[in-house]
Amino acid sequence: MIVVVTILVYFAALMLLSCWSARRGATNDTFFRGERRSPWRMVAFGMVGASISGVTFVSVPGMVLGSGMTYLQLCLGFILGYLAVAFVLLPLYYRLNLTSIYAYLGQRLGRRSYQSGASFFLLSKMMGTAVKFYVACLIVQQFAAAPQGIPFALTVVLMVMLIWLYTHRGGVRTLVFTDSLQTLCLIASLLLIIYIVMQRLDYSLSDAVGSIMADERSRVFVFDDWASPQCFWKQLLSGAFIVVVMTGLDQDMMQKNLTCRTLREAQKNMCSYGVAFVPVNLLFLALGILLAQLFQAQSLPLPSQGDELLPMFISQSVHSLLVVLFTLGIVAASFSSADSALTALTTIYCVDIRRRPADERLRRRAHLLMCVLLVVCILMIRMVNSTSLIDAIYTIVAYTYGPLLGLFAFGLFTRRQVRDRWVPLVCVASPLLCFLLDAGCRHLLGYRFGYELLLINGLLTFVALLALSVRKGSAPSLFSSFENPPIE
Repeated sequence: MIVVVTILVYFAALMLLSCWSARRGATNDTFFRGERRSPWRMVAFGMVGASISGVTFVSVPGMVLGSGMTYLQLCLGFILGYLAVAFVLLPLYYRLNLTSIYAYLGQRLGRRSYQSGASFFLLSKMMGTAVKFYVACLIVQQFAAAPQGIPFALTVVLMVMLIWLYTHRGGVRTLVFTDSLQTLCLIASLLLIIYIVMQRLDYSLSDAVGSIMADERSRVFVFDDWASPQCFWKQLLSGAFIVVVMTGLDQDMMQKNLTCRTLREAQKNMCSYGVAFVPVNLLFLALGILLAQLFQAQSLPLPSQGDELLPMFISQSVHSLLVVLFTLGIVAASFSSADSALTALTTIYCVDIRRRPADERLRRRAHLLMCVLLVVCILMIRMVNSTSLIDAIYTIVAYTYGPLLGLFAFGLFTRRQVRDRWVPLVCVASPLLCFLLDAGCRHLLGYRFGYELLLINGLLTFVALLALSVRKGSAPSLFSSFENPPIE
């Protein structure tokens, strides 16, 4: 009942914000673009919560059991990626006054390139969102629904229905406000959980910092093993490109940036949010080390999988406040990630796939359709899940965002015109070649690709597009976007 009451109170707060933000009406311009009136500070703060899903809340603390704090190398690479998005992609999007960022592919490369980019985003975002939201559904099922005899499928339907209720009118305008509340709840929950663990260990703040630094699991940098997926340069470069594709080429993340009043405000938002991402993940990793020390101090066996570390601690605790905080953190992180994804998917379907951005009836139906598809995908993941969830997300990204990276790179960095009819075939062939390459190297050389598979996928797409292109000097490129700066 503690879990149920926590969710209901939290949902009531979201509904109040939703009604207030949509009080001036629910037009498509409000739903898709927030009327371009969002304050950048609020957008930046809310995007921290939108990027930290329930998967992060559960998986990142447990990462210390297998790879220490090396995940921070990837987070440092994220900063480079946010800078690239802020000063390369955002000026282009604002100059073209885009609602959907994939409309750029239509203007630059052609109709089939446009549809390929939008379709790959739909596939990747739906799968990634399902993996992330699956965590929240599992937690609610374990702590609240299962004891009452409620099946997992019904739990998923109810959770997705809650998101639909507070987003179906205001869309992205509502998300700007609800994301800020969810980020506040997430960070407060994380800090309070760390404080309770420190009390259990009888640590002061200085004791906790010293203990974390002295722990062998606190290793951050790996420079001495080039074959390791945790090698610093691989992680740094992969982190930068992951942000470029998961933020700069992702309608979900860019849609909120494009609600800022001016390009300058959107750039401030992007840089602030990018820097804030590192200390937040540092706190998650620090929590993981403290939990591992607490398990060892109490002579308890550590879980075999890192994803189980924090949930196991919560399930063994008799402290009701811990259950409330854990539930609040998971739900805030998961709702913030899933609600914006459903809004972006609805936007892509209406604007890019159906090409009817002004049809409000279509928008309402599409939003409901995306909710139904999310439920179906989560139930499918329930049947096949067998790997670390955070790795599953980045594997999905590597295979499905790679073609997007290649398409945008070709459009931005060349002046050539692609043979548009071949683009869908290229976008399908590149991930398949990457899969075969990864399998072959693992079998013949014992080498396993990490997140750098994303770069190879994008490179294969870029090279194939280059081979199928013709010279056309008048085609717009990245350089022409700098020659004609956007008007604020």
